[in-house]
Amino acid sequence: MKAYVNEAIEVEKAGLKVDFKKNTEIPEELQNKFNEIPSMKTAFESLTPGRQRAYILYFSKAKQSKTRESRVEKCMQQILNGKGLND
Repeated sequence: MKAYVNEAIEVEKAGLKVDFKKNTEIPEELQNKFNEIPSMKTAFESLTPGRQRAYILYFSKAKQSKTRESRVEKCMQQILNGKGLND
């Protein structure tokens, strides 16, 4: 355990940073809705990055396009209200 703590201290002293991979690929169905309703895109962009990511992951997990479309439709009002997926 001490070894891990000492290693963490050395990393902190060295100033090393972790580069996180950003998965910002917006599903096609969500992008289509942004094109139809510009205010939805504005509302989505005003959400915190974590909330945006939660929505993108939720929409992307569906295998069929029809399911992704229904998820976008279902969450549309929540996004417009500035709410997160689990709010």
